[in-house]
Amino acid sequence: MNGVRAAALPTLTLLGLLLAWEALVRGAEIPAYTLPAPSLVALTLWQHLGSLMGSWWFTLKITLGALGLACLGGVLVAALFALYRPLERALLPVAVILQVTPIVAVAPLILIYVDSTAAALLLCAWIVAFFPILSNTVLGLRAADPQLRDLLRLYRATPWQRLRFLLMPSALPYFLAGLKISGGLSLIGAVTAEMVAGAAGRDTGLASRILEASFRTETPKMFAALSLLVATGVLIFWLSNLLSRALLGRWHAGATETTQP
Repeated sequence: MNGVRAAALPTLTLLGLLLAWEALVRGAEIPAYTLPAPSLVALTLWQHLGSLMGSWWFTLKITLGALGLACLGGVLVAALFALYRPLERALLPVAVILQVTPIVAVAPLILIYVDSTAAALLLCAWIVAFFPILSNTVLGLRAADPQLRDLLRLYRATPWQRLRFLLMPSALPYFLAGLKISGGLSLIGAVTAEMVAGAAGRDTGLASRILEASFRTETPKMFAALSLLVATGVLIFWLSNLLSRALLGRWHAGATETTQP
């Protein structure tokens, strides 16, 4: 019952915004090429569902692939940083450079040096998603209780044992927080890189559909493709939130929602 009440407010808010959008377009008689009504966007999505779902699947593969590589690489590098501080001092500036360099500036160079367009898009999305995983995991590894660190040293625990029994459980909430951030960033990176690439054809993502629709002034189709992107981002965040609840349960305060009386 509490779950239904928790979902009711955001659902009603979203429905209210859609109804207000629909009323604004109809009342002001705004042409569809300027701002289509939600009903027209839904109809357009249904009419082009076949082609848009194929593009959605391409974008989803790039997004999830980049997110998976970011998680794997970020956790491994963060573990190495935690165990070997000189390695962190040597390589952390490189990670910072990757983070602060705009992907729209790097993507054209990657597209030149990488033959496969899909691999280039995957690399661009990975660059965007990598640093939040790395930085949050490193922060979590450093947040371990100093007294427990001393206890493991007293018992002469190996670096692997310190990492497994103390550092990794301490870093788990921080990693999951970084995962929520990187999930959206990997989608943004995939879409941005594809727009910079200007790819066309059947084996392309939703960004290409948006570009094609903009060239033809098919604004309802642009909104239809955009709605799929928004739904994908919400789905990724929702799944990462479920993963956080499943792994943390009730032992960590970040896994529970604050309830209002």
